[in-house]
Amino acid sequence: MSSIQTMRGVAFAPRETVRVALIGCGGRGRGMLGELLAVQGVEIVSVFDVSEESAQKAVAAVVKKERPAPRMVVGGDVRQVLDPDAIDLAYIATPWLQHVPYAVAAMEAGVHAAVEVPAAVTLDECWELVETSERTRRHCVQLENCCYGYNELMMIHLAHTGKLGTLTHGEAAYIHDLRHLLLSDHSEGLWRREPHKTSDGNFYPTHGLGPVAQAMGIHRGDRFVRLVSMSSCEASMSETRDAIIDEGNAKRLETYKAGDMNTSLIQTAKGRTIMLQHDVVTPRPYSRGTLLQGSKGTFRDWPAGVFLEADPKNPHHGDWAALETLKDEFEPPLWREWGAKARETGGHDGMDFMMNFRLVQCLREGLAPDMDVYDAAAWSAPGPLSEDSVRQGSLPVTFPDFTRGHWE
Repeated sequence: MSSIQTMRGVAFAPRETVRVALIGCGGRGRGMLGELLAVQGVEIVSVFDVSEESAQKAVAAVVKKERPAPRMVVGGDVRQVLDPDAIDLAYIATPWLQHVPYAVAAMEAGVHAAVEVPAAVTLDECWELVETSERTRRHCVQLENCCYGYNELMMIHLAHTGKLGTLTHGEAAYIHDLRHLLLSDHSEGLWRREPHKTSDGNFYPTHGLGPVAQAMGIHRGDRFVRLVSMSSCEASMSETRDAIIDEGNAKRLETYKAGDMNTSLIQTAKGRTIMLQHDVVTPRPYSRGTLLQGSKGTFRDWPAGVFLEADPKNPHHGDWAALETLKDEFEPPLWREWGAKARETGGHDGMDFMMNFRLVQCLREGLAPDMDVYDAAAWSAPGPLSEDSVRQGSLPVTFPDFTRGHWE
């Protein structure tokens, strides 16, 4: 085991007020700003964006809530808003390629970082986050909202209380038809299509993987050890492009390398398996394909259901039961107490509020974060690892141990 001082289980220093610098004031950043302002004990001290219009909109959103106007910085060095005497948390909601540079800058300045998903897009970036967090003793929390959904937290609760028995297999996905967004000339269409032109793999693994990893206790008794990946052929993006983009537009000359569906298999140190899928170009309903099975039962979502074995001597093979049947005993405590507030606030059926509430709670009460830098690295790593496996004809690739042995 490494002698490097781990950040596993390290608590935040408690504080009465969490002072925040919002870095990235586009659609997602301003959406999260509203969620943060709904949480008690949060002060938005500054906002940073390369777009003056976006930054001004963020300032206006704060003032509309009758809060003091935050300092606005447009472009230049992000360190302008990373004064550890003025802020506690850098909240990063930028395009993917800025996640690591801004998170590292925050930690180097002595400020904790909370960063949107995926936290990193290369293995070198994953290690940079880990090593910077360990060296500076500042946390880097990945803002994985799906870990705070009602159904996901119920699944985690069922797993941790042993209701599903010995866990053996999980499934996770990000299935979301984003063709028109990817091909647009604004918002995420300005940058999110690029990986489809240059790479082939799972570009967005964390939404489905995070809750399953938490249920399996990854970095808390188990870890990912290897991954194998393959992709389908490409069809949907190019066919849609040809149908909706006029002749003469530069997009008509683009070639898309990424297959429509990428499927990866992950094995853990305990021998468990996880099927992880990514498809953002096929016409089909949204799904995160959640499934968790064990020796006593199985949980699924999309659609939601649970199947528990009542008596191993008399197995039954009936239908899935509604999650409502377990509400009295297994409703997530966080949702039992704060569910009404979360649903009132809105974002993604309340999970955005829950994520931000819990992050602020940990900072204010001096608790260790639910998701640390090792989780940020490991949940992001299937991106580059899947690309590596696909490139090698679907050969297995080794999963780095970002904890350096501190997972048991």
